Amino acid sequence: MNNFNLALVEEIKTEWVLLKAGHCEIGLHKIGTQYLQSIETPFKSDNNTKIVFEIDEDIFSIHKILEAKNVIIKEIMSWDNYPFWICDGEDPEQNVFQLRMKKQVIS
Repeated sequence: MNNFNLALVEEIKTEWVLLKAGHCEIGLHKIGTQYLQSIETPFKSDNNTKIVFEIDEDIFSIHKILEAKNVIIKEIMSWDNYPFWICDGEDPEQNVFQLRMKKQVIS
């Protein structure tokens, strides 16, 4: 997946790729089956592209600030053995973005 001359940051084969694009990253992921099923409420967007912003600031503080400004932002989450805290949000045009902060290593 190097059609764009962007460095590969992270990949889950056939599911997810994160590409370095200057000072930000672009995440591309496969649309899950739950989004392909016919449902009563249509989705706002059928786009599966998101811009990933890796931040040095505390993601928990930034999350609170964005919530206070009524930005649509999901819960902060992570997984075992995954080195980042992440949360997705939406800009005013309903484009999805992601904030990600490297977890602190406690020694």
